[in-house]
Amino acid sequence: MTAYALAHLRPSDSPVEDDVLRYIERIQATMEPYGGRFLVHGGKVEVLEGAWPGDVVVVGFPGMAEARAWYASPAYQEILPLRTRHLDGDVVIVPGVGPEYDAVGTAAAMRNARERAAGERAGAGS
Repeated sequence: MTAYALAHLRPSDSPVEDDVLRYIERIQATMEPYGGRFLVHGGKVEVLEGAWPGDVVVVGFPGMAEARAWYASPAYQEILPLRTRHLDGDVVIVPGVGPEYDAVGTAAAMRNARERAAGERAGAGS
């Protein structure tokens, strides 16, 4: 199942640092051995709800194992400080869903879990 590495980066108001440019120049080579490719890399964010200061990066990987291996790889860990010294941000990896995914089924499972928990709480209070 495809997995995604998502970054919400909040650059400062100062000009882009040379370290950040070196990071950008080198990151793609660190992803390639793990099948990673940029799906979103910067670009203007159109905010529909709430606030979103900063930039978005989305990298697709064949699976969670590859995404984890890329992040932990010596090649990526070597360049990571080039970014983290200059940009605040949050980075997560998350599994994708397949073509068979059905949100209605997810809602039903969540509803059932909520009802079971309510029943257990009611039983514990007896």
